[in-house]
Amino acid sequence: MSAIPDGTVSTLLGNIQGMEDANRKRVAELEARKDWDGLVKLAGENLARDPNNGDWWTVAGYAHSQAGRHALAIQCYNEVVRLSPDEMLGWSLLAQSYRDVKEPARAIQTLNNAHRVRGGSAETWFLLGESYSDLNRDVSAESAYREALGFNRDFARAWFGLGRAYARLGRTAEFDQVLKSLARLDTALADQLAKLRPSTR
Repeated sequence: MSAIPDGTVSTLLGNIQGMEDANRKRVAELEARKDWDGLVKLAGENLARDPNNGDWWTVAGYAHSQAGRHALAIQCYNEVVRLSPDEMLGWSLLAQSYRDVKEPARAIQTLNNAHRVRGGSAETWFLLGESYSDLNRDVSAESAYREALGFNRDFARAWFGLGRAYARLGRTAEFDQVLKSLARLDTALADQLAKLRPSTR
């Protein structure tokens, strides 16, 4: 889940539309206890009543991913994407699950499909950059990170990814420009990026 912004799914779970208050409270309790099996069981009970509820598939996928059962998470997120193809979070969660099982090529395919359905989001383009980076395809990664920054200029982790791509490509001038931009947003990330500075020849 590392590439999904912190709190994204927790916030989603707490704001699912149409969820009964009792279920919402139960979800919050189970997540707070990190009772992932309990959360899967609760999602399963609700999906037995309504198998076309994408929100409960998201809950199940999140619980499986937190428990390290990435193959089951992928199955759940595929259902989310099938039921709600316009929702970019489902595509992001599916792509990140493929990255979790070391299948970045599948993540790239997933994200390209998402961008065909809709123009994408800062997160989907960022994840595409991360997936290309996993495969050391740094030119493609650079392009994806730039798309992410087109959606959100303050996306510090996209700046970091862009700088890392430039470092690997040996493009020192561009790297230094990115480092300045990142330093204004996140000094800790900028310090990490500075350590990757390509040596000048």
